[in-house]
Amino acid sequence: MSRSATRTWTIFEPLAIFLMVEYYIWALRWTHKLFWLPSHFARGERPKALGFRSENLRQGLDEFAPLISFLALAGLACGLLLQTTRPIAFEQGLLALAAYVPWGIFQQYMLNGYFLTRFDAVLSRRTAPVLSAALFAGAHSPNWFLMAITLVGGYAATHLYRRYRNLYFLGVAHAILGFLLYLVIPDSISHHLNVGPGR
Repeated sequence: MSRSATRTWTIFEPLAIFLMVEYYIWALRWTHKLFWLPSHFARGERPKALGFRSENLRQGLDEFAPLISFLALAGLACGLLLQTTRPIAFEQGLLALAAYVPWGIFQQYMLNGYFLTRFDAVLSRRTAPVLSAALFAGAHSPNWFLMAITLVGGYAATHLYRRYRNLYFLGVAHAILGFLLYLVIPDSISHHLNVGPGR
């Protein structure tokens, strides 16, 4: 395969996967349980190289714990002041947060381990994160609130991924901030964090 053909395929492949994700969200998720194996596994790319590793986990958590704590406390304070905090028991909240962590890791894997990794191979260092974040936001349509949050948050996550190459750290941060949105943003704005036709 020529270099230009390889470049075209490398750009086309993540776009095709994005369309498959959208098709699943909009048409299949209620009736089919899909399992697909992304192409990097078929190519022999190892999970550790994609960011499924313990290295830098502690460093990322230590460096960003103050910021995440500040955002969590500020969000809770706003929720309490505006009386928008969701009334859930403490234990129920902990279970919801714990359940969110694997989902946060998976979303960061799609954003960074797949889309950014593919686009970094063929696009500039400036373009790849923008396109990855735009696709990540697009996957949250038609929820405009989540699309705005994931566009900004996704773009920031791509830079953190390049720095730490650790999906566990990003997944935990994603889960904490996502749960915070669920806890303090009213459903009239967040649409219960739903995407697709069920939104």
